[in-house]
Amino acid sequence: MKYFLLLILLSGFIPSQAQRVTGKKIQAGLELDVLPYATGGYFAAAWLGKKKWRARLLTADVNKPDWSTSAGFTNHHISSYALVADRFLQTGWKGWWISGGLVYWNSHIQTDQRSETAKFKNFLLNGSLGYNITLYKKLYLSPWAGLSFRAAGDTKVPVDNKLFTLPFINPEASVKLGYTF
Repeated sequence: MKYFLLLILLSGFIPSQAQRVTGKKIQAGLELDVLPYATGGYFAAAWLGKKKWRARLLTADVNKPDWSTSAGFTNHHISSYALVADRFLQTGWKGWWISGGLVYWNSHIQTDQRSETAKFKNFLLNGSLGYNITLYKKLYLSPWAGLSFRAAGDTKVPVDNKLFTLPFINPEASVKLGYTF
């Protein structure tokens, strides 16, 4: 909730700063993603863009479902921060987009025994593909899918009497709701 309030505050700040930095047409927007909220977490992103390019800064808090975590492990929680660049195929922030960037995961996990909680950190490289659909004027829906590749960080994390290894490839898919100023 605190990040949602931060986004509301930024919604007034970002467009005014974008116009102040250059006299040219830089647009800004905010996004929320369904998946983290569905798992009891949150997602907040702010972006600035011009023509077919935009830069997004985002944070997410995700409780990974046990079915998506290695057997024998549970309570995999990820706090994520990312900086990504998006490229749209057409102007107006509509249609197909492709994205890439750097992601930081600060995580913790337990075994099914739930005796010990292990903390670990990773840097990932992300690539995503999505499609923006205008719902009403500046409000849009964006289904997307992506892959994050573990680039650095903790690899073999001891938890109780087991070792957890974050997979090299981490697939994701969800739907974002966004607003363009």
